[in-house]
Amino acid sequence: MRRGLQGYAGQGPTGSGDRRPGRPVVAVVGAGAAGTLTAIHLVDRAARADRALDLLLVDPQPEPGRGVAYATTDRRHLLNVPAGGMSALPDDPGHLVDWLRGHGHADATPADFVPRADYGRYLQDTLAEALRNAPAVTLEHRCQRVRHARPVPGGVHLALADGSVLTADAMVLAPGIFAPGTAWAPAALATSDRFVADPWAPGALEQLATVDGDVLLVGTGLTMVDVALSLARPGRTLHAVSRRGRVPAAHTTRTKPPTPAPSAQLAGVAAGRTPADLDDLRTLVRDTVVAAVRETGDWRPAFDTLRPLTAALWSCLGPDERADFLSTDAAWWDLHRHRMPPSTAAAVARMRADDSLRVGSDEVLAAEESEDGLVVVLASGRRLTVGAVVNCTGPQGDVRRVADPLIDDLLAGGTAVPGPLGLGLRTHGGRVLDASGAHDAPVWTLGAMRRGELFETTAVPEIRAQAAAVAASVAAELFAPAVPRAPRQARDVMGLPLTTTPEAAAAFNRGLDAVMRVQSGAAEAFTEAAALDPGFALAHGALAMLGHEGGADSVDVRRSLDAALFAVRGHGTDRERSLVAVVDARVRDCRGGGAAALVRHVHAHPRDVLAVSAAVPTIAFSGVTDVQQEAWDLVEGIGPAYAGHWWHRSLLAFVRQDQQRYDEAGVLSEEVLALEPAAGHAVHARTHVFYETGAHVAGLRWLDPWITTCGRQATHRAHFSWHAALHELSTGDTEAVRRRYAEQLAPPVVTGVRGLVDSASLLWRCELTGSWRGELPVADVLENAGDELLERPETPFTAMHSAVALTAAGDALRLRRLRTHAAGSTDPVLRSVVAPLCDGLIAVVEQRFDDAVRLIRPLLGRLTPIGGSLAQREVVEDTYLYALVGAGRCEEAVALIDARLDRRPSPLDLRRRTAAARAIA
Repeated sequence: MRRGLQGYAGQGPTGSGDRRPGRPVVAVVGAGAAGTLTAIHLVDRAARADRALDLLLVDPQPEPGRGVAYATTDRRHLLNVPAGGMSALPDDPGHLVDWLRGHGHADATPADFVPRADYGRYLQDTLAEALRNAPAVTLEHRCQRVRHARPVPGGVHLALADGSVLTADAMVLAPGIFAPGTAWAPAALATSDRFVADPWAPGALEQLATVDGDVLLVGTGLTMVDVALSLARPGRTLHAVSRRGRVPAAHTTRTKPPTPAPSAQLAGVAAGRTPADLDDLRTLVRDTVVAAVRETGDWRPAFDTLRPLTAALWSCLGPDERADFLSTDAAWWDLHRHRMPPSTAAAVARMRADDSLRVGSDEVLAAEESEDGLVVVLASGRRLTVGAVVNCTGPQGDVRRVADPLIDDLLAGGTAVPGPLGLGLRTHGGRVLDASGAHDAPVWTLGAMRRGELFETTAVPEIRAQAAAVAASVAAELFAPAVPRAPRQARDVMGLPLTTTPEAAAAFNRGLDAVMRVQSGAAEAFTEAAALDPGFALAHGALAMLGHEGGADSVDVRRSLDAALFAVRGHGTDRERSLVAVVDARVRDCRGGGAAALVRHVHAHPRDVLAVSAAVPTIAFSGVTDVQQEAWDLVEGIGPAYAGHWWHRSLLAFVRQDQQRYDEAGVLSEEVLALEPAAGHAVHARTHVFYETGAHVAGLRWLDPWITTCGRQATHRAHFSWHAALHELSTGDTEAVRRRYAEQLAPPVVTGVRGLVDSASLLWRCELTGSWRGELPVADVLENAGDELLERPETPFTAMHSAVALTAAGDALRLRRLRTHAAGSTDPVLRSVVAPLCDGLIAVVEQRFDDAVRLIRPLLGRLTPIGGSLAQREVVEDTYLYALVGAGRCEEAVALIDARLDRRPSPLDLRRRTAAARAIA
């Protein structure tokens, strides 16, 4: 037993087979990932039901949690799923990352690929933690192999290799993956001492360290990759062969984009509404890949779309079609679905480049011993002399060929029957079916043993869900009805409690993740969370906040807010009630009392991502009233709560640029983007650094490729296009501005608030600088915005841009309507800044330029409370400069331009200064 579990394990069942009254016994056969995850959930179930339980882990390995996958000690062997997807607890997605940060990975992020050995230790510690919280549960780890198991009335008898017999009320069969098959190996090879039949057998790789000469690896999948990393040495060539000669694809180093929704046809097939054969599915998969590339620029999200549908699609196929898929398509699927970590892929690429790893399409025909080693004859005619041959063909999937004593015994006795095509066992929802088709025996299984029914069932995200389901089924049968304890508290991505179901919490966390990265999909994810749990107040509140503060046009703000207020009355944490109240205050009182309530909430709950997002003026939200005194101090003040988290650093980078501390902002944004290439706030901060320092050529060279790659999924992609257009406008490339507007900013590509903030404001800047030939195409922007946004906007930030858009259209009548709305608002910023700004802009439209100068000048130092960035608010100063020239006050215009040039270099301002100075002369 591992030392970390000592003190938590009682005596439990003994070799006598006796069971203690009132204490059910569950034997989990196999203590790798599947068995340990099952044990974790069984312990949790017992604790929540306040029931006693004696738990047996039976496995010959000395430590639980390791199994085949995580027993390696080579730290070059990494998880091939990022840490964010490997939590042992489905309702706490950050659990593994939090553990890593306390165990030697202080800077761990959800995107990291960590050593597999560390994951084994994590499973052990998670089991130990579960046991600490379950005083009525005992655990015993028996380091033995089970050779026979037979159902008996009321339970199962298990015979161990040492001759002892155990009796359990239920058995969970969790053997994990089996050793590779060797049927492909010629007899002379299979019997050779130089043949390593299973590279993951204890000590196998260590023994190979003493082998001289080259090594042949048969198989080119993930097993080959790890073995190659371990066996590489100077002067040695590793030969890897398989029928196709292809290695697994690599995970991207880019931040994972949101998962595209499945097509209606694909969803229909998965739901059983639309019949489909294998050819139909091949077409649907190809179409899904093409759509993912079109939407995200990457094929990988297609497999994220397909992953939750795989079992349903597999069930559509008959036995012959499944066999056809396995022989024709499965290798292609595995190469793309089970990918290498980026650093591993880079190491393999280096080995192939220096010829220390040679990968080819070939098969082994014969082998013979020689004085120099083992001579292997390949189908291509090549003869290789090697010091060893390693079987890297992957685990044997056919249970009829695994030569495992327990599996053979279960099949021979009729307790179990092979699954489809011999892949695993037949089950009913994880409960093993016997030869008669009944599931009367208290025997369950999971993981690789369900591959015939589910196909995709060997990765941790699938196994942990199955483990939770098996634990629930076992507990329902063994535990007498009782009032259960409260279920495990769901948590958000920052570890804050959520009053909802695990499924709704998972959807909510996807929305938070999109908000943090400023990517699309947040509203859809929050909507899904609210649909999964209509009583989830925070999901409704998040939707209301997105609609009101973040410009999510698809959200019915009032309906979502009412749903949040209704839901939070019944239940919710103090934080959830506080945040809903803040959203209510913001919607009802706009920027008045709501701003103060928001700041108080953030001080009380600094890790509340939604609240902090709304409080800080960024690309996505307009922020609290006084940027310098509140938002800046707020971001600085909450820093200790985030301990260097990339998201907080991205906000800090934006604050630093707003404070004109551009060097610091540049360093911070570069550090964040090295971790999260799609981190929208960091990209935005870096973009502003380029603009505010006058580095227009370098800024455009950096930003433009990002827009077409990582920026494809950005929520406010139009705003980044606006920034790129400002660089083009500054350098005088007016044709590039027109092209960008037509391709990336014109309706219907951009509509609603973004059409005002980005499209219309760019057009007005072009008009102010004489950079647009012909009539401004602003009418389409106004039509798409609608009267509500243009004449009755809710926030000062939107109102300022509505005023600019109406000015660009020369619409003095609607400007007056907007002015009336602003003047009558309860929001002091609308009343005291936007209303008089409308007066000045009306004067511009009517070409009363002296009046415009008089009306706008007092506002130039009062624009900060409107929100947004200095670059966005600069359009008011540009309009003032335009009015100065229009009024013939060119000396004042030159003085203003000189002050701007002192702040930053600008080819555009230089051109304007020249024109104004010429008018003076």
